[in-house]
Amino acid sequence: MAANGAKCEQKQQKRAGAKDKQNGKATDSSVRERRQRDKEDRLSLVVWRRPVTTLHYFLLETLIKLKEWTVKLWQRRGTVCLVLLLCSLFSIAYSTEGAHQQYVQYLEKRFLWCAYWVGLGILSSVGLGTGLHTFLLYLGPHIASVTLAAYECSSTDFPEPPYPDQIVCPQGGGVEGSISLFSIMSKVRLEACMWGAGTAIGELPPYFMARAARQSGADPEDEDYEEFEEMLEQAEGAQIPNPLFDLAGITCGHFMVPFWTFFGATLIGKAIVKMHIQKLFVIITFSKHIVEQMVSLIGSVPKVGPSLQKPFSQYLEAQRNKLHHAGGSAPADENWLSWVFEKVVLVMVCYFVTSIVNSMAQSYAKRLQQQRHSEEKTK
Repeated sequence: MAANGAKCEQKQQKRAGAKDKQNGKATDSSVRERRQRDKEDRLSLVVWRRPVTTLHYFLLETLIKLKEWTVKLWQRRGTVCLVLLLCSLFSIAYSTEGAHQQYVQYLEKRFLWCAYWVGLGILSSVGLGTGLHTFLLYLGPHIASVTLAAYECSSTDFPEPPYPDQIVCPQGGGVEGSISLFSIMSKVRLEACMWGAGTAIGELPPYFMARAARQSGADPEDEDYEEFEEMLEQAEGAQIPNPLFDLAGITCGHFMVPFWTFFGATLIGKAIVKMHIQKLFVIITFSKHIVEQMVSLIGSVPKVGPSLQKPFSQYLEAQRNKLHHAGGSAPADENWLSWVFEKVVLVMVCYFVTSIVNSMAQSYAKRLQQQRHSEEKTK
C-alpha cells in the first residue's frame, strides 16, 4: 500500500513537472512573440510611413535627452563653470584691440579648421556603419585637390589666404620635380589627423552606453541585450578585421575596459595608423603620372572607353586650370561629374538626418513599450 502510494505521488510530481515545463515553454513563446511584435512596430516608425507620429516621438525623445544632459551638466557644474570662464576670457581677448589680435585670429582659424574636420570624422563613425561617409565626400577630395595642385604648382607652399578655401600657386613657383609623397602628406597631415580623431570620438557613445548598461545591470530579458550576447558569441574565434569590428565600442564598454585604454588605442589606430594608410593611398592615386596612366587606361576600354575618357580629361584639365592660375575664375561650364557629386552629398546628408529622426523616434517608442509592460506586470 505504501509503495503504491509512493508510486502514485511520483507520477503526480512528474505530471506536474511536465505541465510546468509546457507552461514555461508557452510563456517563453508568448514573450518572444510579444517582443517580435514590439520590434516590428518600432521598425515601422519611420518618416516615410508614419511621418506625424515619427516627428512627434522624435520631439519628445529630444526633450528627454535635453533634460538628461541638463542634469548631467548640473552634476558637473564645476567643470562647466571652468569652461565658461575660459570662454569668457577668450571672448574678452577676441573683442579687445591690441597687438595680440594676430595670435587670436590665428588660433581662431586653426580651431575652426580642426573643429570642422573633427566634426566630419564624428559624423562618419557615430552611426555604427550607417553614418555619413565623410572621407569619400570631403577629406578624400581635399587630399586629391592638394595633390593635383602640388604637382601643377611644383610646390606645396600655397599662400594663406585663400588656402584652403581656394588653392592658388605661389607667385615664385617651385622647382619641377621637387614634389614628393612626404611633402604632400605633411601638407594635409593636420586635417587628416583631426578627421581620424573625430572617428575615434564617434566610437565613444556606444562605449559609454554599454558601460552604463553593465554598471546599472542590463535586463537579461531585453531583446537588444540578447542580440548583443548572440553577436558576442558569434564573434568568438573570428579573425580581425571582421564585420563585427564596428562593435568594438560596445564590446569594450560591456566588459568594462578602462576608458583611456579603449580611447587611447582607438585614437592611435584611427588618427595615426589608419589615416596615414588612407592618406597615402589617395595621394598615390592622384599623383600626376598615375592619373595620366589611369585616363589613358580608361580610353583603352572597348566601346565605352572614349566616351568616358573625355569627361574625365575635361574635369582634370579644369582642375589644373583652376589650381594653376592665381586669381583666375572658375570655368562657367560645370562638369557633370561635379553635378553628380553635389547631388550625392545632398542625398547622403538627407539620409543621415532622416536616420537620426527615425532612431530617436524608435527609442521613444521603446520607452513607451517598456512602461506599458511594467504596468502590466504590477497589475
